[in-house]
Amino acid sequence: MENTMKTLVIVESPKKAKTISSFLGSEYVVESSYGHIRDLPKSKLGVDKEKGFEPQYEIPEKAKPVVSSLKKEVKKAETVVLATDGDREGEAIAFHLKEALGIKQPKRIIFHEITKEAIQSALENPRDIDEKLVNAQQARRVLDRLVGYELSPLLWKKVRPGLSAGRVQSVALRLVVEREREIKTFDSLASFRVAASFLTDKNKEVQAELLEKLNTEEQAKTLLSSIANTLFHVTGLEQSPATKNPLPPFTTSTLQQEASRLMGFSVKLTMRVAQQLYESGQITYMRTDSVNLSESFLKAAEQTITKKYGKEYHQSRRYATKTKGAQEAHEAIRPTDMAREVASGDERAKKLYNLIYGRAMASQMASARLERTKVEISNGTHTFHAKGEIITFEGFLKAVPKQAKEIVLPLLKTGQEMILKEALARQTFTRPPARYTEATLVRTLEEKGIGRPSTYAPTISTIQDRTYVEKGEGEGIEREARVLTLQKGEVTLKTELEKTGADKGKLIPTELGMIVSDFLTKNFEKVVDYTFTANVEKELDEIALGKEGWREMISSFYKDFQKDVEEAKQVSREEAGQTREIGEDPVTGRPVLVRIGRYGPMVQLGKAEDEEKPKFAPLPPNTTMENVTLEQALAMLSLPRTIGKVGAEEVVANVGRFGPYVKLGKTYASIPAANIFSITLEEAKEALEKKKEEKAGRLIKEFAEEGISILNGRFGPYITDGSKNAKIPKGEKAEDITKEQAQNLLSEAPARRARRRKRAS
Repeated sequence: MENTMKTLVIVESPKKAKTISSFLGSEYVVESSYGHIRDLPKSKLGVDKEKGFEPQYEIPEKAKPVVSSLKKEVKKAETVVLATDGDREGEAIAFHLKEALGIKQPKRIIFHEITKEAIQSALENPRDIDEKLVNAQQARRVLDRLVGYELSPLLWKKVRPGLSAGRVQSVALRLVVEREREIKTFDSLASFRVAASFLTDKNKEVQAELLEKLNTEEQAKTLLSSIANTLFHVTGLEQSPATKNPLPPFTTSTLQQEASRLMGFSVKLTMRVAQQLYESGQITYMRTDSVNLSESFLKAAEQTITKKYGKEYHQSRRYATKTKGAQEAHEAIRPTDMAREVASGDERAKKLYNLIYGRAMASQMASARLERTKVEISNGTHTFHAKGEIITFEGFLKAVPKQAKEIVLPLLKTGQEMILKEALARQTFTRPPARYTEATLVRTLEEKGIGRPSTYAPTISTIQDRTYVEKGEGEGIEREARVLTLQKGEVTLKTELEKTGADKGKLIPTELGMIVSDFLTKNFEKVVDYTFTANVEKELDEIALGKEGWREMISSFYKDFQKDVEEAKQVSREEAGQTREIGEDPVTGRPVLVRIGRYGPMVQLGKAEDEEKPKFAPLPPNTTMENVTLEQALAMLSLPRTIGKVGAEEVVANVGRFGPYVKLGKTYASIPAANIFSITLEEAKEALEKKKEEKAGRLIKEFAEEGISILNGRFGPYITDGSKNAKIPKGEKAEDITKEQAQNLLSEAPARRARRRKRAS
């Protein structure tokens, strides 16, 4: 007879299941659902608009074996406990488990940390599934499906096949696009800042600045000349105590921002590593907008700080969450055990844990005490200002020393004479608004109330995956800055080079991203409106509290949205894709257009309805659809360019899907964009020879007629035909693969993702 177990506990992930299982006795069996086991179908809308927007959930193919296995476990169990995460997503997973597995009376438990005490406490205090939270999650899912399902086909028809749009992602894209346009229209103004170095009678140096900026080089030169050989004195001296307070413990967004700033982690990486730390029981739940801390943690922090630094370093603090709609029942992100100073796991896990641990500990420490000094040094006409800061008590800085920085001034007194050692008037330029990084975009989304902790990472990943936004690679360009120096009574001038416009790691909209954003903003202003998107989040919060019906909320939105969809269908493809005529080809008299094509922006000679077929070419390097000239477009349309001959074969230069190249026979070699019209035959032969050598070193076997090669790659041998790559099956030698095997393996392989063309700087 089959044994009946007492309690089945179901969670979302195997790692979480393993950690929880280690805390429970043999009367419990802990299983994983491997995430969602029901969702809206991929191949159709899956929402019945005629029946109150009823969602038509189904079990995805990959989840069916898991569901089958869990059903067997449910039949054997006396009690079923659903222990999914404590947010709306987790509540929805619990709801779908109940429905799909036919669990009549499951017990629902929640916890914010995976520790023995937290799990046992949760098991002692079960509750029912919260239908209000489930409804809020259903409302979000249905709303996003309706928006995506209606907008994406419009983008296919009006802009380019294969595009897609989402509610929150489209708003994030709009932010990036609008910032880029601000940068492009920004007019930088030059001015001069004056700084001076003074010496005391004991030869101690003080750095000071003139507060006023000077507009012209002539004004700067006049000022420096006027202060040469004049007497300066300390005319003002103010000392005052100050305090520096620790920051609150981490929320999802602040953790993402600090991990990016201090360690260069992407938002996606931060969440992946934090998930690992949470599931292994080392930190509390990592999707939270609350800065609350539990009483047990406050006590543990006090003991740890007192023992490690002394009683005077501890100061109990309770923080108030300022984010509207924040879920106060949640906690901030913190360690589950203050005795664990170093995390288990890889280097990234240790770094992120160290960041979380230090921030949580510092939040419960005393303020740092400082002594600030302000000094005025004047010759009666011009006054320079200096500031100093000395730490008199480290307080929380003891736990986060990187935040400590002292500027020590020598002992000064009012009236004492100061000797002017040197003065510099350096040309500076006003800077345009900074491009968003992943971290600053998260901060802006949070400030505007767009999205919630669980949506930041997928939102930012999605707009990059769709090639609407890419990370900049440019180190910046050099520009000249004028520097006037006053030394020993003489003013000299020199020019220094400085870098500006660095965009490495910054989010830059692609041409496609700008066109998609413009189309959505013009035709679906409400959907991409910042206030509207923030109000949707508030309505979802109201649904979660049971104050609003989710079907009524969807119905109210869909009425106006459907009208906008019908009107947008009337927009021409040319208007949506921002096709424009930039001139006429002087040879043929045919129009030259710039527009978005299948692989991105391009120039076109002639129109589709012409008798002669149009000719196409990629957009010239270092141009955009907005600024490309007729001359540049005609140069691209003149390609391919014959450079010369090697024997009977021509060597040509051209631009393809993956950028500029030279070609001889079947050999292609990439070349810099700037060389496309200037590369010589010798330079082209050198590039092609290098490519041949490189290919020969990688080539294992070739089926030339079929265009199939077996190559040595970074991760071992693989088969390729240029458009698809296939792995060598285990146990097979690359050298022994036959032509038929290679063809079969390639036919079963997924299509390779297109490489992104590098953005011109």
